[in-house]
Amino acid sequence: MLAAPIKLRRAVHALVVGALCGALAAPVSGHDVITTKVTFDREIVRLFQDHCISCHRKGGTAFALTTWEEARPWAKAIGEEVLRRRMPPWGAVKGFGDFRNDVALTPEQLELVVDWEEGGAPEGDEKDLPKVPSPASTKAAFGSLRHGAGEVLVSGELRLAKPLLLDGLWPKSVPAGASYQITAELPDGSVEPLLWLENYRREFDHPFLLRKPLALPAGTWIHGVGAGAGVQLLPAKARRAAK
Repeated sequence: MLAAPIKLRRAVHALVVGALCGALAAPVSGHDVITTKVTFDREIVRLFQDHCISCHRKGGTAFALTTWEEARPWAKAIGEEVLRRRMPPWGAVKGFGDFRNDVALTPEQLELVVDWEEGGAPEGDEKDLPKVPSPASTKAAFGSLRHGAGEVLVSGELRLAKPLLLDGLWPKSVPAGASYQITAELPDGSVEPLLWLENYRREFDHPFLLRKPLALPAGTWIHGVGAGAGVQLLPAKARRAAK
């Protein structure tokens, strides 16, 4: 009388175990379904080349993002970091000052990255890949400067005693987490936005180089640098190679 129920239970047990084994053996991926036309080989790799691989490359300071195979495992993290504006580590609020070495993503570029990540992070077609940049072109995009006479260190409020052709600003001693809106008030009363630092981090210790040098006459007031912080004003004559 008990044989049939026992056989039934054994059969059910075998089916359950088989199903579990099959599920565990199957590849696990949260992005198998592709729902976007944005691909790594066409759009994303170009963004990474322009904004990321100065650090994210073999021999760089962070994990490599030069190929789809390297980038795919990090897709979710990449989406989160760019949405939170933590990557690329630029530091200046967009629209407040204009910088020729700005590596921050535009809203349109940010949308491309997020669409790619949320849409399954597809690889695309190899024929769409751009040329691999040379090692020389993957150096940090922040530019280099020859330090010399003429730099002005601002801590608190400062009134320029002589004219300055401003090429950029470099936060040199800013407390972590600090936020400053740095402006120049010219003698005629007009105000020029220079640099807005928000939630400062050590990654932002680099020059912010203006798109065009700005002439500041004698008597110009520099506002916005917190007392105890230090920001250098870089004269245009100190410029060397900068992207």
